[in-house]
Amino acid sequence: MAKAPLAKRLAHSHSHHGVTRVDDYAWLRADNWQEVMQKPETLDAEIRAYLEAENNYYEAEFGQPTAALQDVIYKEIRGRIKEDDSGVPSPDGPFAYNSRMLEGKQYPQIVRTARDGGAETVLLDCNIEAGEDYFGFAGASHDPGHALLAWAADRAGSEYYDIVLRDLASLTDTGEVIRETAGSYVWSNDSKSIYYTEYDDNHRPYRVRRHDLGTDQAADPIIYEESDPGFFVGVGKTLSDKFIVIDAHDHQTSEVYLIDAEQGGEPRLVAPRVTDREYEVDERDGVLYIRTNADGAEDYKIVTVPADAPAAANWVDLVPHREGVLVLDVALLKNHLLRLEREDGLPRIVARDLRTGKEEVVRFAEEAYSLGMSTGYEFDTSVFRLSYSSPTTPSQVFDFDLETGQRTLLKTQEVPSGHNPADYETRRLFATAPDGEQVPVTLLYRKGTRLDGSNPALLYGYGAYGMSMPAAFSVSVLSLVDRGFVYATAHIRGGMEKGYRWYKQGRREHKTNTFTDFIAAAEMLIEQGYTSKGRIVAQGGSAGGMLMGAIANLRPDLWGGIIAQVPFVDVLNTMLDDTLPLTPPEWPEWGNPITSPADYERIAAYAPYEAVSAQAYPPIFALAGLTDPRVTYWEPAKWVAKLRATKTGDAPLYLKTNMGAGHGGASGRFDRLKETAQCYAFAIKSVGLDG
Repeated sequence: MAKAPLAKRLAHSHSHHGVTRVDDYAWLRADNWQEVMQKPETLDAEIRAYLEAENNYYEAEFGQPTAALQDVIYKEIRGRIKEDDSGVPSPDGPFAYNSRMLEGKQYPQIVRTARDGGAETVLLDCNIEAGEDYFGFAGASHDPGHALLAWAADRAGSEYYDIVLRDLASLTDTGEVIRETAGSYVWSNDSKSIYYTEYDDNHRPYRVRRHDLGTDQAADPIIYEESDPGFFVGVGKTLSDKFIVIDAHDHQTSEVYLIDAEQGGEPRLVAPRVTDREYEVDERDGVLYIRTNADGAEDYKIVTVPADAPAAANWVDLVPHREGVLVLDVALLKNHLLRLEREDGLPRIVARDLRTGKEEVVRFAEEAYSLGMSTGYEFDTSVFRLSYSSPTTPSQVFDFDLETGQRTLLKTQEVPSGHNPADYETRRLFATAPDGEQVPVTLLYRKGTRLDGSNPALLYGYGAYGMSMPAAFSVSVLSLVDRGFVYATAHIRGGMEKGYRWYKQGRREHKTNTFTDFIAAAEMLIEQGYTSKGRIVAQGGSAGGMLMGAIANLRPDLWGGIIAQVPFVDVLNTMLDDTLPLTPPEWPEWGNPITSPADYERIAAYAPYEAVSAQAYPPIFALAGLTDPRVTYWEPAKWVAKLRATKTGDAPLYLKTNMGAGHGGASGRFDRLKETAQCYAFAIKSVGLDG
């Protein structure tokens, strides 16, 4: 057996609110972390040696011994993917734009045809542009005149994006590049300028510049700069093409500015920021349509206001607030307003004719499903696109004509190796949390599964930022389900599956509800015979990785294994470091332990790294990305180092750091499948299956 690495201990203390804590592994945080994000080779040699020792230990103890199983799972998942596949074309003026994947290739091609079809022209082949290293493609956007393509890529995993301009007549890059942007950008209506965001020194998108084509980037004027380090900045455009939209926000508060997309000029404020008030803006015929939680509209409402007098005092309800009916998204066409809602955990789309006020509801009949909508490039149309899937039903894409009511199926996801939805069962159950709340849990398993407690289970959770986990189809999870696993998703507090209240009850002073909801979901699965104690593998990533660390500390006896992907586990130390990219914007989510003794005490009590103790932990597999700007590599590294030095028992503990990738892991679609296969092999072995 290989010897597990033991990180050295180097005493480092910090004091806040009269409390002194010792952090023996603080040395794993590189002093030059900003430089490492862009130039991984500059990482301190001693830190690199430790991370590589952990990688070598993983390979010797798990990677190589399970290589054959990982390869089988990888081939299974890949066999369910139609490799030579395309999306559905989206019309825009004389053309229709699309993306397609080629057999054996990792990245998409961006293509277009004449609007009514015909031969495809490949505008951009990312497989050629990517080379052999990391390639984080951030999409491509054609200009309003259809003569130029702006495409953006990150080549380190650090989320610094270069925007490259391509001439669509010659299909060659012009040589003009807007470097080191934050990845958000939009064209002016005259195709002569691009508005884009950039980072500050601490990797926060804080500024909007305008690049006039043909000029030096150094001369790009600053259009907007955010002074509050807790706010991020994005840039977009209304579908009507009337306004460039600048959005400054944290997780609970927003502020919007508009620029005339035709004339340019100075940004014009819609309504000043008010703590805990959020709003999003679109435009039609000189009227702004705004989704907002203003005036106590906890689950959001839709208001209108004249674009030339947009102050909040002038807002008028169009779709009033209805408690328990969460307005998730709004899309605006020339004559129709679309809203995506969720009630009792299930989504629906409501289309309103703005000429008559008549509404039509689009919903589906399955017990649990995922539903989405999009509007494409064009404003003057009556057609919108919806996508539907469920854990048993592969994705379907429809065009819905709001004038005729016709629903046209455009594409059904193909599973080349075969898939029969009738072989599987989807259930939506509810677990009772300690405070009596009913926590939705979505299940997928093979039909005929005996509920006698003998089945292994994988329980997935997230529970932060109001993000809801969709009940969608996945070709990957079938590799577990077909081996007898019950695959479960716990829709715990911190998400918005049951409205904004569900989110509020899983953040700040209520954060521990997220953890106890997840534990309640596991106990429900045991009580109802879907699995048994020690047969459940828990999985979560990023903020869901914090969940993994917390439930490992709270109930280690429940889990057969824990998979923590880029886990946010060093919560207290990160929230105490206001130089890190996400710290000030995260204070509304977790609390500010720098200024608040109560926040400090509360976070310290549940932070996974702080709460590691001398107890027997289940098998744990942690994954990290060296250039990850969101959950920095040292969080999982410190956590694993402390676990290894503190835990009792001999359950396996692995840390695998991708030395050439960031928060999203590998960039290529097949390389990502290999990471999934690693996780699933760990789950299979953790519950004692051979594969």
